[in-house]
Amino acid sequence: MPTSAPDNPPITREQVLQALRELDAEGPRMPLSTVYDLVYRGRRYAPRRVAQRAYELATGLTGAKWPLRAGEPTNQALEALDFTIATKRPTLENSPLLNGDVTAQQQLEDLYTGSPREAAPAKKTRTTPAAAEAAAAAAAETDETSATEPAEAHEPPATYQRPAPTPYTREMARAELFLADEELAAAQAALARRRNLLLQGPPGTGKTFLARRLAWLAQGSTNPARVELVQFHPSYSYEDFVQGFRPDERGTFRLRDGLLVEFCHRAAQEPEQPYFLLIEELNRGNVARIFGELLLLLEADKRGPAHAVRLPYAPAGSPPFFVPENVFVIGTMNLADRSLAPLDYALRRRFAFISLRPEFGDPLRELLTAHGVPSTLTRQLTARLLDLNQTIADDPELGPDFCVGHSYFCQPPTHPTEAASWLRLILEQEIGPLLDDYWLDQPAKAAAQKKKLLAGL
Repeated sequence: MPTSAPDNPPITREQVLQALRELDAEGPRMPLSTVYDLVYRGRRYAPRRVAQRAYELATGLTGAKWPLRAGEPTNQALEALDFTIATKRPTLENSPLLNGDVTAQQQLEDLYTGSPREAAPAKKTRTTPAAAEAAAAAAAETDETSATEPAEAHEPPATYQRPAPTPYTREMARAELFLADEELAAAQAALARRRNLLLQGPPGTGKTFLARRLAWLAQGSTNPARVELVQFHPSYSYEDFVQGFRPDERGTFRLRDGLLVEFCHRAAQEPEQPYFLLIEELNRGNVARIFGELLLLLEADKRGPAHAVRLPYAPAGSPPFFVPENVFVIGTMNLADRSLAPLDYALRRRFAFISLRPEFGDPLRELLTAHGVPSTLTRQLTARLLDLNQTIADDPELGPDFCVGHSYFCQPPTHPTEAASWLRLILEQEIGPLLDDYWLDQPAKAAAQKKKLLAGL
């Protein structure tokens, strides 16, 4: 096998151009070269990969092996066809470690972002005078062999459809909510009065589950078009929620409405229908910064066009923003997260609060019995979780906000014979690690509580 460039390369310029077009059609990939690039019309390609494809075209055999070594021999063969070969970065002679670091850095910089990028001027190029002249001519001319521009980046189309709405009644809510009738009525009244409701409680008490059911009850159906769910987190910002400058598919920044503004515009089109914005983990984000003007506009008596305000990012002459009267906000808040700061008092004043608690009484027993869980196992579960929650509530380092909720056990197995294994795995894999975290400085106490939970299972 030859190891240096022959006087007559085994490929032609036309075959190389065809190889470039085929590689462009396949889409961008991580470059295969380590030091050199073939530069053509402002784009960079791995020389050996181009030569390999051109050689397959020349021989007519898919997978035919390019006969020259990578590096100098391949580069000389391509330069002989008036193509420009450039180094990625200046490198030291005989330093494979440095070359590898340079390559890794260049690969990170060349990751495809959805739009073409002009190649930076190479600090060091290896090219013949004929190749330089050909490259200048190629940059000035436009011919049919021009490589295809990559398509702009777009979000992939949705491959699912929202479920069709079905009627939802109070009787259906009673059947699946662990709330007494008067508690459910109180939650509905608070939402109607303040238009903003915050469900708070320990983890696993069904806060999100209840929030969605309250929205369904108010509109009388499970219509998802009028219910929007968002989860706050430390990186969520005013620009995401209200309005701000964000990148588009071309990589440029332009003014865009956030989720709240888009949702309010939708709600304003149907003023007779209630719209519900569900905010999961409301206290996990920087609430005062995320809400901005909404601290004023959320108030029940500050809704509608009469109380509209101009948003800071809005261009001159644009209409002011307001929250329609048919928009209801339901937030959830986990009280057991020690990393979260208390809510801003200005925001608290605009919400009604409903506290949820773990429910290991009759509603859970009835649910488990209906799914065929043996009564003996049901009694063990409820008795042990009630005892565990009492221990947690009595601990001065924890308290009632850290109790274990019932939602861990609301999806029993389909076959009663699997009930014991189902319960043991939940206690081992979900409740156990939680207790280890609760009593991180008291591992003996955590181990003792886990042993009591698992005894006999």
